[in-house]
Amino acid sequence: MPIQTLMIITFILIAGIIITVTLVIMEKKYVQHYKKEIANLEREKNLIESTPISLELEKIEPIIKNEKMEEKYKQFQKKYDQIKEEKINKLDDMLIHLDSYRQQKDYRNYNYYLAKTELEVYKAKVATDFLLDEIKEITLSEEKYRSIVTKLKTKYRKLNSEYQNHKTEYHEIEDVIELQFENIEKRFMDFEVVMENNEYNDVLHIVKALDEMIEHMAIVIDEVPNLLLLANQLIPRRMDEITKTYQEMREQGYPLEYLHIEYNIEQTSKNIKGIIDRIKVLNLEECMFELKTMLDYLDSLFTDFEKERLSRKIYDEIDTDFSVKLKRTNHIVKDIYKQLDDIKNMYNLTKEDLAKMDEVNNLLKNINKDYKELKEKVNDKVEPYSKLHKEIELLMANLKQLEEELDHSLKSLGSMYDDEMRAREQLNEIQELLKQCKVKMRTYKLPIIIDQYFVQLSEANEAIKEIIKELERKPINIKILNTRVDTARDLVLKLYHTTSEMIKTAQLAEMAIVYGNRYRDIDNKDINLGINRAEMLFFKGNYKGSLETSIRAINTVEPDIYRKLLSVYEK
Repeated sequence: MPIQTLMIITFILIAGIIITVTLVIMEKKYVQHYKKEIANLEREKNLIESTPISLELEKIEPIIKNEKMEEKYKQFQKKYDQIKEEKINKLDDMLIHLDSYRQQKDYRNYNYYLAKTELEVYKAKVATDFLLDEIKEITLSEEKYRSIVTKLKTKYRKLNSEYQNHKTEYHEIEDVIELQFENIEKRFMDFEVVMENNEYNDVLHIVKALDEMIEHMAIVIDEVPNLLLLANQLIPRRMDEITKTYQEMREQGYPLEYLHIEYNIEQTSKNIKGIIDRIKVLNLEECMFELKTMLDYLDSLFTDFEKERLSRKIYDEIDTDFSVKLKRTNHIVKDIYKQLDDIKNMYNLTKEDLAKMDEVNNLLKNINKDYKELKEKVNDKVEPYSKLHKEIELLMANLKQLEEELDHSLKSLGSMYDDEMRAREQLNEIQELLKQCKVKMRTYKLPIIIDQYFVQLSEANEAIKEIIKELERKPINIKILNTRVDTARDLVLKLYHTTSEMIKTAQLAEMAIVYGNRYRDIDNKDINLGINRAEMLFFKGNYKGSLETSIRAINTVEPDIYRKLLSVYEK
């Protein structure tokens, strides 16, 4: 047999052995897993079966003293028998079937019965635990409830002691509280009777009632003194103070109707009576909240009173200042309108200027109207000062804005008058300056006056005439008048400058010619010709040319002559 064939057969055998061993191991693990599941269910069943219900039932037998207890015992026994005879036996059968499916390797039915068995185990456990708890509720009742009642008695004694130590604070409802304490004591006695007769069905209700009654008494002992203090002293005293303050402020002229004090005080009194009636029957629910709400409301009224006092003070201060300013503004506007026709005749007012004045006047009328209505409200006492002082603050703001606009208009009218006065003053100054020009010309008799001077003189005279015409025109156009004044001033200043320069040049030229005559005797043709030419130019009116010619001629024999002449002229 070939070696390759042997190797293949060997490989197949080894693979088969490995697969077989693996399957055997897996089968063994599955078997162990199933056995473990069944064992766990068996253990759960045994734990349910070993529940000490029978022992607890034996504890009930000695305390059966009435029909209710006996009936309860029989019910427990019946339930216990049902668990043993039905549920436990059923579990035994299901476990046997489950193990049979395992041995037969019928894993499909095994898994189905496993789920059913687990469900039945759970049901049996729940039923057993519930029954055991019901039985223990009776067997342990005395110990449990006596422990609870002992704590309740301790709490009750503390409450009673607290009440006795501060009994005077509960004077209005002493009888009610003491009656409630008596009811609690009766409940304690009922508890003892029930426990003595083993009537455990009723003990739960008694203990619960005791707990609720003592808890309620704790609230009563804690809150009633404060409630009575609020309802009988603090709030009534606060209402008296408010009523007194309200009446005083009404007599002082404060309009406080908007606060509805009388109605609210009456309703508060009714509410307090209702709360006291509820306190007397120990119904304290929401009492503290309602009383504190009333107290907060009453305290807020003092804040409202103080707000009214402050608002009135502010109103009176603003009103005094406002009335003075309004009176002064009315007087100013009235005077302006009285003089407006004269102003229109005097000055050429624009449509904008007139519209601005009308706007100011209309605003002032509205302010006067609003102020009159405000004063009527004050006199009629229909609105509180907390509102009135805001209204007068708004009126004051409007009046200040109007005053600013009025000041602007007055400044515009005033500037027109100032411009007119300034124009008249400048006219006198311009005329005086023109006169000085003429005087200068007459003082220094020039052989010839140049045409430029007469042209400028004519322009200056014409400009002055235009100013006079504009001042005589009614109404005066201030803008045109200012233009005329500026033009005339510029022309006269120009003439004055021309006159001064012409006279200065002529004087220097004459001084140079006279100074140059001393050099005529020397044998110098250039200087003689220069001086002669300078004289000729001077008498022709060319004073600048004459000065320049004479200076050039003299410079040939005496340099820097112009500086010397200028120094002498300035001195």
